[in-house]
Amino acid sequence: MATLRQLEYLVAIVDEGSFTRAAESLNITQPGLSHQFQALEREVGGPLLERLPRGVRLTPAGRSMLPHARAALAEAGRATVSARRAAGVSTGELHLATLYSVSSGVLPTVLGLWRRKHPGVRIRLFEHRRSDEMAQAMTAGQADVAVGPLPEDWEGTARHIGAEEFLVVTRSDDPVALSDRAPRVRLSDLAEREWVHFTPASGLSDVLDRACEAAGFRPRVAVRTEQAPSAIGYAAAGLGPTLVPANTIPPHFAGAFLRPDPPLRRQLTGYTRTSPDPVTSSFLETLGEHAPLMPTHVARRLRTAERSIRRPPPERQ
Repeated sequence: MATLRQLEYLVAIVDEGSFTRAAESLNITQPGLSHQFQALEREVGGPLLERLPRGVRLTPAGRSMLPHARAALAEAGRATVSARRAAGVSTGELHLATLYSVSSGVLPTVLGLWRRKHPGVRIRLFEHRRSDEMAQAMTAGQADVAVGPLPEDWEGTARHIGAEEFLVVTRSDDPVALSDRAPRVRLSDLAEREWVHFTPASGLSDVLDRACEAAGFRPRVAVRTEQAPSAIGYAAAGLGPTLVPANTIPPHFAGAFLRPDPPLRRQLTGYTRTSPDPVTSSFLETLGEHAPLMPTHVARRLRTAERSIRRPPPERQ
């Protein structure tokens, strides 16, 4: 059975790119490192690394073992933190994985409230572009808890938060924002427009493409950006409409935002690999109770606009 120390040596050699640098980073002798690594290879029954003139390269067995080694080391570290928390030592770090859009839209409010309850706990944030990448990182043991869409067939603990709504954002004098249908818009009415889109690596790119495909067209691109706050700024400046979570729209926003018809929503969940410790449970509780999926300032403007289109016109004298 491989030991945690042997797994630590494997990860260090891969990360440092050589046995020499790995030994220096671990503050051990190179013969000692080589001896333990050879014992690990004997245990698994074959080579894990190929020694090259300049560096090392993982063998198929090494590529298979490396993510499990990282997960085991991460889990061991969290086990110590969890035990300290259970013993009443509210210190250490909460490792939190999330999506860029959730990080900018939902988490500031939640983390501000939660940190007041746990001022001695630091927060280490891992931000991801896509939900599938985040799920893979969680499987590898990256964080204590993730916030985003729940992966299919997730076997760990999950707490449903609710649905965040996506809105079309555009400039304040856009004809669709001044139409009789506002604050609602059919995406098909925007089929001939150029859009503020997202880089292909961003999960928001998939959201926009799928929504437009369902409306019967492929969006033309005026500009691409990686994150929702930038897209909102470009859309308000007149480069084209965009599609973002409502919770990423800032207060006192001067542009226009409209509800797609039919509505577009994404379910958010807080999920963990194992049973959450008391500190992580406290975070999930705060998340479930206070996540601003639809911010008050956005909901208020939408309600006002909805009432105005339902109000009958004044009778002529």
